[in-house]
Amino acid sequence: MSPADPAVPSPPPADAQQERQPLPDARFAVPGAALLILAALLLGFAANLTVVSHLQHARAQQTGFAELREQLALGTAPVGQTDYRGHPLDPGAPVALLRIPALDLREVVFEGTTPGVLTAGPGHRRDTVLPGQAGTSVLMGRQWAYGGPFRELHTLAVGDTVEITTGQGEHVYRVTGLRYPGDEVPAPAGEGEGRLTLITATGGPYTPSDALRVDAELTTGVQPAPARIFPVGSLGPGEETLEGDSRVWIQVLLWSQGLLLAALAVTWAYRNWGRAQAWIVGVPLLGGLSVGLSGALTMLLPNLL
Repeated sequence: MSPADPAVPSPPPADAQQERQPLPDARFAVPGAALLILAALLLGFAANLTVVSHLQHARAQQTGFAELREQLALGTAPVGQTDYRGHPLDPGAPVALLRIPALDLREVVFEGTTPGVLTAGPGHRRDTVLPGQAGTSVLMGRQWAYGGPFRELHTLAVGDTVEITTGQGEHVYRVTGLRYPGDEVPAPAGEGEGRLTLITATGGPYTPSDALRVDAELTTGVQPAPARIFPVGSLGPGEETLEGDSRVWIQVLLWSQGLLLAALAVTWAYRNWGRAQAWIVGVPLLGGLSVGLSGALTMLLPNLL
């Protein structure tokens, strides 16, 4: 009698043939969420400063130019610290059109110099006269982020012209000099004289170290200046040179909470849905929240960045 054939094991059920990937240990949920937050924040911050901010600036310039052009046509463009109805100008209201032929620059100027206002373009310091009027008008602009409109300001030379259009007409200035920290401050403008000071940051890309000032004198007729409602020195948080806006901390807190909840949700989805499904849902969610948070954090940085 031949030996019995060895028993052949029956094939496993079809469901058992496909082994499931082991789920991540629950102990790694919190560290995983922390790493997600850190990675999303770093990527969002870099994307915001290098790409998103420039798109925001371009959009703000388009809308600001359309609004200013309409006001100039209707004769309602601002000529002082109030609008045509006598109300104080809102921060971010367009007040002038700046042109610097030597830099091939054309930018709408907005009222105020907080980091938020300077995301749209150059800002007019609220406690100074508007361009074209007697006294010294101060305009501030970013060096690199949000379009970097004043990035090439250091290349201006004595004699270059600066053209500005306001509700009082067109005004032309001639550059008289560039000032770095420690340089001599020019004498104040005399009676009936108009001056312009353009300010931006110095230093490497996205690393402001100090301020550069370009002085210019008005070569066209001096326009009358309405009475001031904001005297010199009456600036709020974030309006001084190289100052951040501390009022945005509540926004930072809210964006941070949203990013934390989203990271925990993506971690849960990864453990329960799978890797592909979690990333399909999580990448746009984490990306949007990180860009929002990085935008709020940017307002804490120097306004001339």
